[in-house]
Amino acid sequence: MKWYKDLKKYFSDPVLITAWILAVVSSFFVFPDSKYIDYIDFKSLGMLWGLMIVVQGMSDNGVFEIIGNVLLNHTKKSWQLVAVFVFISFFSAMLITNDVALITFIPFAITILSDCDREDLLIPVVVLQTVAANLGSMFTPIGNPQNIYLYGISEMELQDFIMITLPYTLTAMVLLAVSLLFLPGKNMELRGHISEQNNFNSQYGKKTLPVYLVLFGLGIFVMLHTIPMKIFILSVLTGEVLIRVIRLCKGGRKSGLLRPKADYILLMTFIGFFIFTGNITRIGKIYNILEMLIKGRELITAVTVSQFISNVPAALLLSRFSENEEALILGVNLGGLGTLIASMASLISYKYYVNRVNKDKSKYILTFTAVNVMYLAVLLCERLIFRIG
Repeated sequence: MKWYKDLKKYFSDPVLITAWILAVVSSFFVFPDSKYIDYIDFKSLGMLWGLMIVVQGMSDNGVFEIIGNVLLNHTKKSWQLVAVFVFISFFSAMLITNDVALITFIPFAITILSDCDREDLLIPVVVLQTVAANLGSMFTPIGNPQNIYLYGISEMELQDFIMITLPYTLTAMVLLAVSLLFLPGKNMELRGHISEQNNFNSQYGKKTLPVYLVLFGLGIFVMLHTIPMKIFILSVLTGEVLIRVIRLCKGGRKSGLLRPKADYILLMTFIGFFIFTGNITRIGKIYNILEMLIKGRELITAVTVSQFISNVPAALLLSRFSENEEALILGVNLGGLGTLIASMASLISYKYYVNRVNKDKSKYILTFTAVNVMYLAVLLCERLIFRIG
């Protein structure tokens, strides 16, 4: 009944359901026609799909756990251990997206902290990892779904994008480093045993990892506008089909290696919001009102809207009403801080914590909110100083 579980997952995702309810309701005001197909940004969807496939393939081979284990071999004190978890989430999110960084390193951190008898650090570490992944992903166009989308529609150069996010990324690094000073028992020597296990699949990994690395390189070239998107998508599709056929022939179905590597719930959510926002732009009165409310207030509007519907839908919605790419990019990225639903990646961390630890839920939410609000306040003040200067 695996198909039933997959279908249930689609119908239980609140953001996906909301997106399609809005899409269906809006279709009563703008009856479906040939223009609907123009709503969908296939370039952004293609880039997102390809990166999901490639990064998940690398993750399945245990690449990131191996890197983490190498770094852990050089830690002796608690603050060093936490620094590894926080900054590997921060820097890896720049290339593998905040979602994948957290899916990979949150369970890893929980296991290692338990092995080292530092379960008292679970909440601060998971919270800081989440903040680190959300802010680290801000730096690059491929760090998170909203950046992939906004970078694609803006058609800006890579260096222009990085110059927008660089000051805030550097500030985030400083804030994360300062946060380590407030860890309880930060200078305690590590006790217990640090697990050396990783998920590297020796049968498939050594053969498939080079393929995924090449495909990831092609994705970088697309970001640099040096090769067409079609080549990247076709290469990913071809490579993935070949890998799956090989694994199927060698018993991959039994080992679970043929499960979907892309987050199709997210892709379907994008399509739902594309339809909704496309219809809104064709309802003249509503469009004019929203444009008037948003124009000149893109950043604060993006931050505020993200707190209630998360930053990915906020990016899709607000981009229809403003061409101020800088303010939108900063707004939806900084807007990932704040409430637990401001970034869907934050929910990933919370679910892992609840499923693996299942205690102190209220304490986790309070700590998460307090830390996020403080980071958001500092970064918004930085933005204000830049504008005044």
